[in-house]
Amino acid sequence: MSCITDDEELISVLEQVRQGDVQSYTHVIRRYQKRIYLYCYYLLQSREEAEDAAQDIFIKALENIQRYSYYSSFSAWLYRIARNHCTDLIKQKKKSFQFLNQYKKVNEDRHNPGYTEIIHDLLDNLNAEEKQILLLRSLEDYNYDEIASIMDLKPVTVRKRYERIRKKLIQYKKKEGAKLYEQQTLGG
Repeated sequence: MSCITDDEELISVLEQVRQGDVQSYTHVIRRYQKRIYLYCYYLLQSREEAEDAAQDIFIKALENIQRYSYYSSFSAWLYRIARNHCTDLIKQKKKSFQFLNQYKKVNEDRHNPGYTEIIHDLLDNLNAEEKQILLLRSLEDYNYDEIASIMDLKPVTVRKRYERIRKKLIQYKKKEGAKLYEQQTLGG
């Protein structure tokens, strides 16, 4: 029975990486890969882009491992890198592929959206910062203090924005439900 906690083990691995044992970094990747990928996927809305972004994020984290301070959680530090990287990618994507997204939206089948499409529709109604707050809170179960640390905001600001996001999504869901009801009633 081991007395070592996950955090102690992580600190030990990070120290090994800092001392040049790059092979130990695979433990970090295994621990966070799925979570970082999902975070990127919901922000970027593309599997391929999310996979590439996750790889880039882990490379950036490795390259900057000496800058990590044990005063904040490694997870929050890694998510800050992910947030900044995805924000940069979104800005680039908006500049060069905006017309493709419009074309895609026009041609989507709106009559029977699957679960993934519903999530994407809801996320499409949020700006980048709102998506990040929602994903960190709902998907990753971070508390307001941790999200504030990742996003360089005050915890009270994060809490207020999260509540506004929830209200915004509820209103959107009601509005879309009414549209769907009207289509079925008038069309049927």
